[in-house]
Amino acid sequence: MTSTSDPSSTCPDRLIEQLYRAEWGRLLSLLVSRTRRLDLAEDALSEAFARASARWPTKGIPSNPAGWLYTSAYRFVIGRLRAEAVAGRKAQLLAVRPGWAPTDEPIEEWADDRLQLILLCCHPALPRDSRSALALRLVIGTTTEQIARLFLVPTATMAARLTRAKRKIVLAGIPLGAPLTDELRSRLDEVCRTIYLAFTAGYTPGTGPDLLRADLAGQAVRLATVLHELVPDIPQVQATLALLLLQHARRDARQRDGRVVTLASQDRSMWRHDEIRAGLALLAGLPVCDGYAEELRLQALIAAEHAKARTAATTDWFTIAGIYANLEARTGSAIVRLNRAVAVAETDGPRAGLDVLAGLDDVLAGNHRLAAVRAELAQRAGDIELARASYRTAINLCANDVERAHLVDRLSALQC
Repeated sequence: MTSTSDPSSTCPDRLIEQLYRAEWGRLLSLLVSRTRRLDLAEDALSEAFARASARWPTKGIPSNPAGWLYTSAYRFVIGRLRAEAVAGRKAQLLAVRPGWAPTDEPIEEWADDRLQLILLCCHPALPRDSRSALALRLVIGTTTEQIARLFLVPTATMAARLTRAKRKIVLAGIPLGAPLTDELRSRLDEVCRTIYLAFTAGYTPGTGPDLLRADLAGQAVRLATVLHELVPDIPQVQATLALLLLQHARRDARQRDGRVVTLASQDRSMWRHDEIRAGLALLAGLPVCDGYAEELRLQALIAAEHAKARTAATTDWFTIAGIYANLEARTGSAIVRLNRAVAVAETDGPRAGLDVLAGLDDVLAGNHRLAAVRAELAQRAGDIELARASYRTAINLCANDVERAHLVDRLSALQC
């Protein structure tokens, strides 16, 4: 590799950061595909980035920075394989595809195995609680410390969880490669569920001091974007990205001075309207689907109705209530029914909304949002005693500091 003719024209540190964000997943998937050693490839790529940080500011930026990183990481893996072979007195362990050699070709010309890497992270043999974390780590390059903070567990716990998942892949010989055609659809369903789980963990965290962890939600949106770039015509993938964009677009308006701002009170000029347009465009090209893809499409349609309303007063609650009814019929989800109660209250009045909540206490025992919705609807219906009791229940159950403070404020205002 040769240095650029004018290295000063590009800041090495900024370039390395950009490459990390844009190329980590592609480079790692290439390494795993060609060396078949996930356990070594991740360490090798991290080492390559560390070497670039130490070398490029003084030696100059290579003409093909991504190729330099890949070649450096590849040589690191080969060195480790040879050391293993010597230590074990075995035949040379060059588990690579034949005919490969370092190249100066642009990274765009290389095969893209990120889809296979995403599918690998969501393999059914891996524990469910590891899949989204592993995808963030391997495909996006999110650090273990960040993932631990995002999922509210100690770093050591998350490190152990990721290590176990990677060890499972290596020991079980789970291949990096596209699954059989008849398996691909079900695997992509699981991938989309995993991405949405990661997004939800950031968009509506159940515990902790933050109402919104935009960094985790944003990482999930990036993962959904990568997946859509790789398989743009898959309905559940298109619906997932549309849904996430439409919901994530409201992030800047959801809190003010550390306090909750309800959807009805949000400053809609703060919504990311470029993301809303992108989400609506994806949704417009998506016909009625089957299975999980249709569940995602219906959720995206609900988010779209909120996004299209210029004011809270112009929201088409009748349409939203109908979509929720369809979604509940498909899923039987108690959470969907809880959300439908809110929409029904807007169309038919708070008493009708309270009727929809009937029977949910056993199914959603311990869920503070059920009590919070009941309190709000009871207050609007004039049943002040039920509202007070429900607010107290919601406050006792709520583990999120910002939401709890909002509920305390609502109860205090009711008692004045």
